[in-house]
Amino acid sequence: MEKFDVIVIGAGVIGASVAFHLSKLGAKNVLLLERETIGSGTTSQSSGILRTHYSVRENVELARRSWDVFTNFEEYVGDAEASCGLVKCGYLISASEGEKLEPLRASLKQQEEQGVRVEYLDRGQASQLLPIASFNDAALIGYEPDAGFADAYMVAAAFAKGARRGGVKVREGVTVNKLVLEGSRVVGVSTSAGDFACDTLVSTQNIWTADLAKWVGQTMPVVPERHAVLALDCADAPYTFAMPVFKDLSSPGMLYCRSYGGKQMLVSEGVVGDKVNLSETEQGDVPLDYVAEIGAQVAERFPAYDAAGLASSWTGVYDVTPDWNPVLGRVPGVEGLVVGFGFSGHGFKLSPMVGRVLAQTALGMATDVPLAPYAIDRFAKGELLLGKYGSGAVS
Repeated sequence: MEKFDVIVIGAGVIGASVAFHLSKLGAKNVLLLERETIGSGTTSQSSGILRTHYSVRENVELARRSWDVFTNFEEYVGDAEASCGLVKCGYLISASEGEKLEPLRASLKQQEEQGVRVEYLDRGQASQLLPIASFNDAALIGYEPDAGFADAYMVAAAFAKGARRGGVKVREGVTVNKLVLEGSRVVGVSTSAGDFACDTLVSTQNIWTADLAKWVGQTMPVVPERHAVLALDCADAPYTFAMPVFKDLSSPGMLYCRSYGGKQMLVSEGVVGDKVNLSETEQGDVPLDYVAEIGAQVAERFPAYDAAGLASSWTGVYDVTPDWNPVLGRVPGVEGLVVGFGFSGHGFKLSPMVGRVLAQTALGMATDVPLAPYAIDRFAKGELLLGKYGSGAVS
């Protein structure tokens, strides 16, 4: 078997980031395997929102450090032609009187304590930033000027290109069928292109982590969950690139939205989606009654969108853990295995730092941030990373 120091499974934005950071940290003999093409899986379905707003302190730190990478992306990946497609428009989040008010207040305070620039706005100031929205019921409005959105596919492609430039061997169209084990140690992988040996394996298999669990005979708590994304068109109230990303904690679906194409609104819910089987993870139908339901919620906040048209729609699949936060690090009882899964919709915005800390773990280095809170055994210990807003995409 051809031998590598590290093999990475999965070349979405997380796996590509891991491979890039392995090369950046000095690893010389690395293989990145992807069953289809770079970034073609759930990465390509991402809404691309970048923010540091979380109610889980550890996530704030990962997001804050990742934001620094996105704002200096070309230099970071060492490629003057690279782009992450960053639109720095800010992030606005509001809550009305009710159960989300105090969690929002606590989360904003926590961000400030961690060095994030946060502003508190009144309704008039919020309306100046997002004039197409109504803030009549807003009891608390937070604004993160250093936020926005970018293109997850472009980021994955740039990380993969940087990895190749650093000596990583990238193989697309290769399916991993099982791991090669010697006792409880991973020593390689068996694939559609043959077997490859390794000292360390990093799995970033996302919604296919269930396969990994079978291969090593361990429980890995993650389920695929489908979420729909809509693009709405309202000629009378275009959502421009100058307007901030908006999170509406007051809406039933805790909607998030951003500019799409410089005039349309991209919108989706931040709540629990539909559980699906791995055989159903391709694009799913978006029922018209769901479009109507989301449209009604949008119109409550954006009055002119009562007459909006549906420009397009698609579905994305999250790899969801019981606490809606990722598992990062080594797997007890399986020597040589490092995992990153269960991002529950957070993967893209955390991908630079997650890639770096997983690469550090694989190389036996100290990590830039502690990974103990993200350990897989937290579920058995009852030490979950629970967000303040309940289950959904804002932890």
